[in-house]
Amino acid sequence: MSAVAPDHLAALYAESDDPWDFRQSPYEQEKFRATCAALPRPRYRSVLELGCGNGELARHIATRCESYTGVDAVETALDAARQAVPQGRFVRAYLPAPLPGGDHDLILLSEILYFLDAPGIRDLAEQIDRRWPEADLICVSWLGPSGNSLQGQEALDLFRDARPRAFRCLRPGPGYRIDIAKAAR
Repeated sequence: MSAVAPDHLAALYAESDDPWDFRQSPYEQEKFRATCAALPRPRYRSVLELGCGNGELARHIATRCESYTGVDAVETALDAARQAVPQGRFVRAYLPAPLPGGDHDLILLSEILYFLDAPGIRDLAEQIDRRWPEADLICVSWLGPSGNSLQGQEALDLFRDARPRAFRCLRPGPGYRIDIAKAAR
């Protein structure tokens, strides 16, 4: 189950398709650059981003892959993401839900885990491990108060504990952290 109701998510986008100021915020832009710098490979065949929001991170990531798929629960966000990355594929889904297919070699979770509850995080981890055990996995976690029942570090710990692969922290803070579980090659 999700800890955050769909109407709450829709309300975040009710007045703007950029409620966190992704397009203009120097903090957000630096975080997007740091996320791209953390990628272990220069190119990917197929990226799956869960919680893609309005596509601003996708704008940075899509240049490094042949195929991009973004998932979000809010249609307003997805409409903006389609504008940001017209060549991408976008799927509306309220997580946890069955994830879209594809031969993904990068799974990206940026500030999404704390929107779920513990069973939802475990479900997501199980799906990823079952379907894409060879994919690189990047988790970006906000370290401040999330306003949800789970905080960023707590949600990340639940996700890491539900996965068999070891994570390595590439950026411990402040503000956010970036963790990676590289595919075994």
